[in-house]
Amino acid sequence: MTCTEKDQLRATVLVIDDSPEVRRYLRLVLETDHYRVEVAANGESGLERLRTGWTPSVVLLDMQMPGMDGLQTLRHLRELLPELKVIMCSSQDDPELIRQAILLGAQAYLVKPVRHLYLSAALERCLSGQSAASPNPLAPALEMTH
Repeated sequence: MTCTEKDQLRATVLVIDDSPEVRRYLRLVLETDHYRVEVAANGESGLERLRTGWTPSVVLLDMQMPGMDGLQTLRHLRELLPELKVIMCSSQDDPELIRQAILLGAQAYLVKPVRHLYLSAALERCLSGQSAASPNPLAPALEMTH
């Protein structure tokens, strides 16, 4: 990476997903958009990265993972770093799961397969703080699910 490329990096994103294919895809999409990307294969390893003092700008968190699922991981993330921006990703377009994720502090909920446009929009909102200012906390998440 050249100095010019490094200067253009937008923010750091931690992708927590048990699927190697999804991690590769999200890394490719995010790096194309000039984000610095780190990955973790499960909630436990993602939390361990944060416990060592490393703090990403945003976490992309899978909902269905073996062991600690996305909602459990989100609860721990909130305890560890309450202000951390989190975008949930799931193959389930379930209003109850969306509601739970938003109540636990997720800024958005994207349905897999994650579309590049929706991911970019969700990240921009998180980084600009727009989703937190929305009068309806479900609006930012719901409009990006389809």
